[in-house]
Amino acid sequence: MRLRSLVVPGVGIAAVLAGTLSFGGLNGSLVYYLTPTEAVAQQADFADERRFRLAGFVTPGSVTGSADAVRFSVTDEATTVDVLHAGAPPQLFQEGIEVVLEGSWRGSTFTSDTMLIKHDEEYYPPEDLPEEPA
Repeated sequence: MRLRSLVVPGVGIAAVLAGTLSFGGLNGSLVYYLTPTEAVAQQADFADERRFRLAGFVTPGSVTGSADAVRFSVTDEATTVDVLHAGAPPQLFQEGIEVVLEGSWRGSTFTSDTMLIKHDEEYYPPEDLPEEPA
């Protein structure tokens, strides 16, 4: 009986400790992204050039680029944000595609140095690409 009175609290303490170690550090490694509407609404919170992720669709007709940077805008259908991306964009980058950008505000322009392209898991060889809707 005395052994049981020591084991049950010991197992409980071990479970709490394991949970804290497992999930306590998880918050620091989770990275969320904001939509353009959320980013503009919270722009004052990121005024100190604090980095965050911005996700949206590349606005058709907004892409202009050079060898070392690309300017375009992203939208969530409600708000549009101008973007300056430093470096060459990924090969799948195009108008109308969803992107996730990491960077910070510089005035009213979002300046990014990391771009992720959101795409589905379907692979199409170059000759089997589906036709784009008109």
